[in-house]
Amino acid sequence: MNNSAMNNTDITLIDNPSHERFELLAGDELVGILGYRDEDEILGCGAEAGDVVAYMHTVVKEEYGGQGMAAVLVQFSMDCAREREWSVRPVCSYVQRYLGEHPEYLDLLVED
Repeated sequence: MNNSAMNNTDITLIDNPSHERFELLAGDELVGILGYRDEDEILGCGAEAGDVVAYMHTVVKEEYGGQGMAAVLVQFSMDCAREREWSVRPVCSYVQRYLGEHPEYLDLLVED
């Protein structure tokens, strides 16, 4: 699939808190995830305002690679963090690189 094909694909972004991940769907196919973990809770109720959320890993299916989908997924996750008043710990190296290129999100990073 090339960039023009991506532009013709119906992209959906969702948060799936029961699996602790943001999901990127092309049509009805799951093609990317960004896994997270709420550092302030023990198991599964979902992150709340003020919580520290670790962004653990970003994965996009190989056939969708190189099309900017991972960046779209990270941008969505950072916008969700801002809306939900989360502090983010970027464990994932891709998220770290993305934040290096998008300083508008640096205020969301947790201070150690």
